[in-house]
Amino acid sequence: MAVATTHSALKGAPAFGFASLIEMVATKFARIRLYRETVSELSGLTDRELADLGLHRSMIRGLALQAVEDHFAR
Repeated sequence: MAVATTHSALKGAPAFGFASLIEMVATKFARIRLYRETVSELSGLTDRELADLGLHRSMIRGLALQAVEDHFAR
């Protein structure tokens, strides 16, 4: 007599319930908010202030993306 258990195949798999969906959406909004805040703060600096930091205005979006990745990699 063979008995199959499907629960062992799912052990360690991520849960995809309602709580997980809410967490994923909240994380996505947090990432977007951090990106927008970073872009806004850096865009508010003058070209001279950016140059003092060794930055150029064309680098702002890339730096904001990197800031988000670094923050959420923890």
